[in-house]
Order: sequence, then structure tokens, then C-alpha cells
Amino acid sequence: MCRLLCVKNREPFDIGEHLSHLAGIARNSPEYQGHGWGCAYLADGEWKVYRNIKPIWEDDLRQFGASTLLVGHARSAFRDENIAVENNMPFCDGRYVFAFNGELRGVRISEAGRIGAEKVFNYVKRFDKGDMAAAMRKGMDVIVRRTRYVRAMNMVIADKENVYVGSVFNEGPEYFRLRARQSGDGFTVSSETVPEPREWRVIPNDTVERLR
Repeated sequence: MCRLLCVKNREPFDIGEHLSHLAGIARNSPEYQGHGWGCAYLADGEWKVYRNIKPIWEDDLRQFGASTLLVGHARSAFRDENIAVENNMPFCDGRYVFAFNGELRGVRISEAGRIGAEKVFNYVKRFDKGDMAAAMRKGMDVIVRRTRYVRAMNMVIADKENVYVGSVFNEGPEYFRLRARQSGDGFTVSSETVPEPREWRVIPNDTVERLR
């Protein structure tokens, strides 16, 4: 399934440098990650969203400049279906940015969306009463109960101040578990560790975290 990256820092960082790490992860993944990609980043206090149907490792990653918050996603389409640039993540509703990695089999929820990931995003937002971490926990719990089998359900939801990370998986821990590293000025969340000097930690299975 897909690969995720989220970077937040007090001071602006070079977007292309971090996207090049995501490109390396995607290109070397045991599952094909070339069904398009996308990123969302803050620029002048607003979300900017970019999507491309080509694999991330074939795109020009130097075009984006700097930001203090980045969410990146390289796509591996479920069953190689619905391959279209409008289905690439991150999705953005103006307030929240959303990226998903996982596979749900036999989901019994009724929600709007072109693909399953967009339906999950909209479904989780149903429970948002001002606490997105609680909404993610509630939404993910309900989806687990209403799904025949959850291979994995990892998601990142970001607003302009906070990042919320949820992780559930029932197989392939080396592939599906998310990693995070904290620094004095910010943090990185990634599907896999990237070549940075600080120590990484594993985000535990069946958890939701708010990172700031």
C-alpha cells in the first residue's frame, strides 16, 4: 500500500529535500508505489496542494520551495484500480489535509467519496466536535468494527497547527507501522525511517497521537 511522510518544523525547511526521501522510500518499496503522488504544504499561511499521476521519483521535486508543514503521499492503488490524478492524496477540505495508507476489506460504512480513503476521511470528520484526536479514535474504532478485515489503517490528518496520526494494522508490522522522530523544533512522521541523524521511534499499533 501507499507511503506517507509528514514534516513539521518551527523554521522553514526545504520541501524538495524531504520529498526526495519519500521518493526513495517509494521507489524501493516491496509494493509498487508508482500510481501517482501528491503533497500539501503551508505557504503564506494557506494550504497548497500538488498532485501528479506520474511516480514521485519521476517528478521535479525542487519546484516547491520551503515550508513549515508538509504532508506527502506516494500511491499504490488498491487492485490497481481508480488510477486518476484526482484520487491522489493528500485530500484537502480547506481546513484539514488527509493522507491514508492501508487496506480495508468488506467495509460497511455509508459515506461520500470517490475512493475508500476519501470515504474514511469524511467519515472520521463526522465525529469532530473540536477534538480531532478524539474524532480519529472514535472513527477508527467504528470502522474496525464495521470492516471484515483490516489489513492496515494508517492516517495523517493535519491542520495548520497540529498533526494527528492514527495507526492500526493486523499484519506486516515492518511494512505498515509508522515511525516518528522528534527534534527541538519539530518532528517527522514516515512510513519508513529516512537518513537523518536523530533516533526514530515506532508509533505503537492501535494508537492515535497528536503531534505539535
